[in-house]
Amino acid sequence: MTTVELELTTRSAATLGASTIMKALVYHGPGKLAWEDRPRPTIQDPGDAIVRITTSTICGTDLHILKGDLPSVTAGRILGHEGIGVIEQAGLGVSEFHIGDKVIISCITACLKCDFCRRGMYSHCRHGGWILGNTLDGTQAEYVRVPHADGSLYSFPPGGDEEALVMLSDILPTGFECGVLNGQVKPGDTVAIVGAGPVGLAVLLTAQFYSPAAIYMIDLDDKRLAVAKQFGATALINSADGHAAHHVMELTDGAGVDAAIEAVGIPATFDICQAIVAAGGRIANVGVHGKPAGLHMEKLWDRNISLTTRLVDTFTTPMLLKVVESGKLQPHKLVTHRFAMNDIMRAYDIFGNAAKEGALKVVLKNNDKANSRASSAA
Repeated sequence: MTTVELELTTRSAATLGASTIMKALVYHGPGKLAWEDRPRPTIQDPGDAIVRITTSTICGTDLHILKGDLPSVTAGRILGHEGIGVIEQAGLGVSEFHIGDKVIISCITACLKCDFCRRGMYSHCRHGGWILGNTLDGTQAEYVRVPHADGSLYSFPPGGDEEALVMLSDILPTGFECGVLNGQVKPGDTVAIVGAGPVGLAVLLTAQFYSPAAIYMIDLDDKRLAVAKQFGATALINSADGHAAHHVMELTDGAGVDAAIEAVGIPATFDICQAIVAAGGRIANVGVHGKPAGLHMEKLWDRNISLTTRLVDTFTTPMLLKVVESGKLQPHKLVTHRFAMNDIMRAYDIFGNAAKEGALKVVLKNNDKANSRASSAA
């Protein structure tokens, strides 16, 4: 054993404990999940931190993985890329965090040194990016190894609300960066958000930073639309009749919207965005697409529109953390169901049947005293 290996082992040995086994949610191919024993992660590089998960959640992207939409996720992978936890081990290269620190885990791992990181494109980090729950074991487990911890973790503020702050792992920066910033939402704009799921609602919450004149929320689910109304949507459109685009054009006197934000990831919702974008407007794609979506250039070629795609970079997380701490942004209101982590299979059933169950964000609590339950948020 080298001196470095010995030092790494010595630094973490006090917190490792006797057990080397943990429970984790493992993907075994399309439609196949299991809550099973897995080896507890260990330090592999000096920049690693081992985090004991206290709170995690399920993302819509996890459902795309379960459908087989992301071939980068192979059988045997522990899922999950969102979480709050406590550092139990740390490599010698970790300088910003220490054993015992409570942290927010970013869905994006950033080395902070490569050319993409230096450009602020952490999602394309050459040594990280979106790897947790994708190409590296993730956070729907009792423990997770976080590479490049200094660039991939955020300090949990004293007295913070875990249910609110776990939304900073992914959906708040995703909605804000991929939807609002890419959509160039400005004061006085008309905005349409296609999809009133958790990420679409995160777009809705953060779009209001810029005082748009109108925000139209489009979805198939009246329950989700009702939540969108509470969160500030100015008009609700149920797309079940197949005429969502017609309704938007009526509301805008035929002009269309300045920003059309796609937050589902299927061809039908992308088509709605193409049909409602105004001349000079912007289409911002947020959704994860598992199938080809057509681009109607025969209609758009002369419309002076912009189309953007993006994987969240999480560069706005520090700012969003301040806004959540101030109480001006309250993402805990997205939580509709809570479960103990060991009841994660039931949580997936609820989240996978969101319309029937009225589910938005499902929170998973990872502690010995947690009682498995599903409950409506107050």
